[in-house]
Amino acid sequence: MSDHPLKRVEKSTRQDIDEIFRLYTIASANQQSKNFVVWPTFERSIVEAEIAEHRQFKLIVDEEVAWVWAITCSDRATGDAHKVDQAMYIHCIAINPNFGGMNLVGMIIEWAKEYARAHGKDFERIDLLGDNRKLIEHHTQARFEIFGDEEHKGTAGISAHYKTGEHCLQDEIKL
Repeated sequence: MSDHPLKRVEKSTRQDIDEIFRLYTIASANQQSKNFVVWPTFERSIVEAEIAEHRQFKLIVDEEVAWVWAITCSDRATGDAHKVDQAMYIHCIAINPNFGGMNLVGMIIEWAKEYARAHGKDFERIDLLGDNRKLIEHHTQARFEIFGDEEHKGTAGISAHYKTGEHCLQDEIKL
C-alpha cells in the first residue's frame, strides 16, 4: 500500500457513516440511470456492524473520501461454494464522483492483496450485481478473472442486495 500521505486506505469510523450513505445513494442513482440492478437501501445497522468489526474501509485522496467498501473473509451467505474459505470478498464499493476516472482501482487491488495475504487468504474476490457488463469488463481489465454468474436460490439469511437475482462472481489469484 502506498505510503503517499495524499492517498491512503483507512478503516472507516462511525463519523464516516453519513459519507458512506451519501456515496451509496450516488452509486444507486448511477445504477438506476443505466438500468442496472440497483442496490437496496442498506440498513444503518449493517454499516455500523461492518465498522465495529473493522470490515468497512475508505480510500482517502487529498484528505477527502474517494472510495468506500466493505470486506469479509468468508461469504457463505452468497451461496458461493467456490473456494469460499480461501477468499477475501470486497463488497459495496462506492466511488465519490469527484474521483471517477482516476483509475484508483489498482491501488485498492494492491491493498486487498496485502490484506488478504495477512489474513491467510489465497484470493481476493469482488461480487458484482446483475448485468453491469461495463463494470465487469473494467474489473476484468484490472486483472480479475470471471468464474461465473450465479442466481441465488436459497435467499434466507443473505444480504438484501443478493436477493435481486444474478450477480457476477470474480476472483484474483494471490501472487
